[in-house]
Amino acid sequence: MSDLVFNVEPVIIRQGSPIRGDIKVSYPGRYDGVSINTQVLDSNHHVTYTSSNDKPISSNVARLYIPRDEMPNNAASFTAEMIFKPDRDYEIKIRASIIEEHKEIESATVFARYDMN
Repeated sequence: MSDLVFNVEPVIIRQGSPIRGDIKVSYPGRYDGVSINTQVLDSNHHVTYTSSNDKPISSNVARLYIPRDEMPNNAASFTAEMIFKPDRDYEIKIRASIIEEHKEIESATVFARYDMN
């Protein structure tokens, strides 16, 4: 059984629609937080995170780190969006990792797709 449950909706993304994610950690050891990284495959574009646990993020953040002390009940949520104007369909890899002392303990990956139609 995994110590990290990670969900993202929607998995088919369109321009202007937010991406929402939820993370639940059940890792029995101590950990520092979770890191969320998004990669738009076959491009140098990135997804911008707009909120963490319902708190707005004021700067353009392409990677999100949520410290454990900001994760009530070992859970976190985030929103993100594609700020760039895509010129074609893209596959998007979204990865959440449990971090302890700068090391990855466990990770989970969700694949989504940007659809221009």
